[in-house]
Amino acid sequence: MENSKPKILFVDDDNFLRKVYQAELSEQGYEVILAQDGQEGLEKAKISDPDLIILDMIMPQKSGFEVLTELQNDSATKNIPVIILSNLGQADDVKKGLDLGAVDYLVKDNITLATIVEKIRQYLNSKTMSKQARTNGDTKQSPK
Repeated sequence: MENSKPKILFVDDDNFLRKVYQAELSEQGYEVILAQDGQEGLEKAKISDPDLIILDMIMPQKSGFEVLTELQNDSATKNIPVIILSNLGQADDVKKGLDLGAVDYLVKDNITLATIVEKIRQYLNSKTMSKQARTNGDTKQSPK
């Protein structure tokens, strides 16, 4: 039987945080793939084709901003929704993350695990923000 669990790639250099999120998201029915730095996150995004990526901004190897840029510039990964989860909460950082293609920007100090799980659910079930919708709508822009 095919594994139909949604895949989430969690990219963060904090080992404790990775374990906490892996436990919680697995319990919520998601397949969780972990990466401990930006370079590993990029590699795993290309190999595992996740349904959603949760990305920290301050990491070794490559920053989250560099990872986002590379994800957006690669046709294989540009449609994967990315939620930024970072300690960087300045307006400039938030704007930059969203401008680089993230679907949401969450500040670690201001958010609970339950809220993050709810956001993940929203993005995976969204008709416009899910990877499937973004892939299907790649050539069409809605007029606004």
